[in-house]
Amino acid sequence: MLYGAMKVTIGGPLKVAFRPWVEGLENIPAEGPAILASNHLSFSDSFFLPAVLDRKVTFIAKAEYFTTPGVKGRLTAAFFKGVGQLPVDRSGARGAGEAAIKSGIDVLERGELFGIYPEGTRSPDGRLYRGKPGGLARVALATGAPVIPVAMIDTEKIQPPGKVMPKLMRPGIRIGEPLDFSRYQGMEHDRFVLRALTDEVMYEIMKLSGQEYVDMYATAAKRQIADAAKAEKDQAKKDQAKKDQAKKKADEERSGA
Repeated sequence: MLYGAMKVTIGGPLKVAFRPWVEGLENIPAEGPAILASNHLSFSDSFFLPAVLDRKVTFIAKAEYFTTPGVKGRLTAAFFKGVGQLPVDRSGARGAGEAAIKSGIDVLERGELFGIYPEGTRSPDGRLYRGKPGGLARVALATGAPVIPVAMIDTEKIQPPGKVMPKLMRPGIRIGEPLDFSRYQGMEHDRFVLRALTDEVMYEIMKLSGQEYVDMYATAAKRQIADAAKAEKDQAKKDQAKKDQAKKKADEERSGA
């Protein structure tokens, strides 16, 4: 009931205000389990995709969204539950991965749609990054559910990271044909199979989105970007200090003269 209410109160206005265009809706099954594997450009991805689907789709979200104390915390928790988010404790890398996998399996065993971002985090620069093999592949092989590649388009322009107020423009959503990985059944512990399955899905997402593909994880790219920004800032400070020192020396020489 809460999901339905949120779909009307949030999904309806989203579609009216932003008018997202959609291709491939016929690839979403009318019933039964399926995994929606999407690129991840913006925080708003988890709202635009459910808004255009008739069926409920469940994503996972960090547990902090559900455990913040006070009135604001309870409202935040209610909001995320209402838009189909499941809390997952990410305090430990391995524990977080196992919790996400279990959550996905539970959703699919109920015959529902499970949404996942194989990149693991938002793209830092709009490019498509290497998919992490642990979550998507293991859930797909454990359940036998088809994997449907999804491409979110231009959502990063609507709400770039760090920006609160969105920009009114039309995002796009392309939904690809379901991928069947039954040929890998029983091989969920083979790391090469997990890698191959994930890479196949990422290739389909790349074709749908038109993004440039980067063969590295988005988390590593974010660290590189942050390190580069810090180095640039540190260099700017050093350059300014040199200018200040040179100016001070020039002032002293003029005073002495």
